[in-house]
Amino acid sequence: MNVAPTSKAKSSGFGTGDRRQTLKKAKINPKRLYLRAIRDAFVKLHPRYAIKNPVMFLVWLGTLVTLVFTIAPNLVGPAQENNPQLFNGLLTGILFLTVWLANFAEALAEGGGKAQAEALRAKKSETIAKKLANDGTISEVPSMSLRENDTVYLVAGDIIPADGQVIMGVASVDESAITGETVPILKESGSDVAGSVIGSTRVISDELIVRITSDPDKGFIDQMIALLEGKERSQTPNEITLTVLLAVLSLVSLLVVITLPALAYYVESPVSVTILIALLVALIPTTIAGLLSAIGIAGMDRVAQFNIIATSGRAVEACGDVNTLILDKTGTITLGNRLAEELIPVNGHSLEEMAHIALAASIFDDTPEGKSILRLAQSLGAQFDFDPNQAVGVEFSEDTRMSGTNLSGGREARKGAVGAIREFIRLRNGEAPPELNAVYKRISQQGGTPLAVCLDAEIYGVIYLKDIIKPGIRERFGQLRRMGISTIMLTGDNQITAAVIAHAAGVNEFIAEATPEEKVSVIHREQAAGKVVAMTGDGTNDAPALAKANVGVVMNTGTQAAKEAANIIDLDSDPTKLIDIVSIGQQLRITRGVLTIFSLANHIGKYFALIPFIFTAANLQSLNIMNLSSANSAVLSTLIYNALTIPALIPLALRGVQLKYLTANQLLQRHLLIYGLGGVIAPFIAIKLIDMLIATTGWV
Repeated sequence: MNVAPTSKAKSSGFGTGDRRQTLKKAKINPKRLYLRAIRDAFVKLHPRYAIKNPVMFLVWLGTLVTLVFTIAPNLVGPAQENNPQLFNGLLTGILFLTVWLANFAEALAEGGGKAQAEALRAKKSETIAKKLANDGTISEVPSMSLRENDTVYLVAGDIIPADGQVIMGVASVDESAITGETVPILKESGSDVAGSVIGSTRVISDELIVRITSDPDKGFIDQMIALLEGKERSQTPNEITLTVLLAVLSLVSLLVVITLPALAYYVESPVSVTILIALLVALIPTTIAGLLSAIGIAGMDRVAQFNIIATSGRAVEACGDVNTLILDKTGTITLGNRLAEELIPVNGHSLEEMAHIALAASIFDDTPEGKSILRLAQSLGAQFDFDPNQAVGVEFSEDTRMSGTNLSGGREARKGAVGAIREFIRLRNGEAPPELNAVYKRISQQGGTPLAVCLDAEIYGVIYLKDIIKPGIRERFGQLRRMGISTIMLTGDNQITAAVIAHAAGVNEFIAEATPEEKVSVIHREQAAGKVVAMTGDGTNDAPALAKANVGVVMNTGTQAAKEAANIIDLDSDPTKLIDIVSIGQQLRITRGVLTIFSLANHIGKYFALIPFIFTAANLQSLNIMNLSSANSAVLSTLIYNALTIPALIPLALRGVQLKYLTANQLLQRHLLIYGLGGVIAPFIAIKLIDMLIATTGWV
């Protein structure tokens, strides 16, 4: 009776501050990480990679052109007289370094995910599985030979060979290979949630028969590895929009540079091709272009550090805009499967009579709730006085809201929602006992679920199913409220029970007696009001709503259908983990914005460094407010600063800007002051210092 709730509580993610999370604690060797990033940065120089970033591809092409002029400095005649081979060579090296550093930033961001993927891949193991044939015989086969719908037999100590669904048995399973949670999780047949098992986890007690639900290399761990390695990463809408904007700015800069030779010829101040390329690179937004991909990858990596798997950056980005969070109750707000706490007889019946009918109505109910009713009834002395082989089970449905058994002789034992049982006996000319309402209200007001039990037209009593709210969830919902996110709880429970649970959990709104269709309609309603909706759930009946929501968050304890419909999987099964995801989404968006501001603000200093020396005949030296030593030094100093800005900002791109929960106007003012003004001032100081160093060394 106490095993299931204990296991659920431990796996819920609350109060487990010392958990050893596989993803979060994956050991990453910094030296190996940097060496791999250095290698991958060279690999990304290949044209098929370089062309994916239009801005940096322009720099890549410029590097090739300056290389040609380094080899043949007099290729275009007199215009090159003031640009010796050494200058062209230095320019080529700086441009190459700019491209390589942008590649390095992206490779370094990817490195964390790849390291975590390797940690997970190490958890995968090729095992020998006990395949169960239709005739009941068992044969040992390699786990890689198993296919969807195959059946395997597992005993204590066995590694689960692939993702599957428990179809028989009850056992404790160690899932620490996936979640890092050292407390075993109870798995049993008949449960929509607790019956799902993951490949490479270990059975540590009892026995299970599992139906395989995934083919080799298509399991949950394989999906996680692919996501962490970035194999399925695509640009988010905001990232695509910013990439297009940067490409347009670069095109405008290119058109400006192309027209300069004619203008320079007119003022009798010819400009060399290499100087024009240097000017182009200084004009285009290379800083943000070089870091844009790294920002997105790092955001996905930070999500994984919270023991969350996001199927796309789009989902993480959408989290930053979430206004409404819709939650299922059971397994999300409460610990999971409700258990029979008490049998309350009514209508003058004894407890033993009530237990007998409850047992008869539950004999074919293979859910954890049904099994708990059987255990409680048998502990009270109830016994079978009928032949189960002559009885027929009646499954629960959303329409009837009851289940039970058709006994021999035409008798009908039923258990279900009080209203449904009332209607059932009314159609058989029965009447509900007067004390039924009082029992119904008492259980509901305690936050429990009342199930009425009847035989034919007579109600025998009420089963008290107890729900346990996850510890700390009220405080977490309060934090969501402070972040401007409203919470809506959907449950199939009656109004009174739903109201009690909603009040205890601290949700903003609740909808009782909700059907799967109603969950989807609530999402439609919120989206029609212009809100971004997140839905959390874990059951198969949550799948349509998870698919419809802007962000679908499924618990790791959820069913395969729910996981396929969602775009975020929480390995800790903590419904309020959305707080962390929202923070990461907001941080991702803000980081991208402030680095764009800084990159564009940098251009002011670059213009003052280069323009006075490009049109020397126009006597623009009054604009040389930095007092740079020469034209060549100004060009090299500007491009060196341009290149070094990328590695200087890599830590910020990977870590993200520290979140400050301020109003939109306050955030704008703060970022303009720090990154806008800072972006204007920084190049003036840095370019002058580099110019002084170049003048001292006598490079040019």
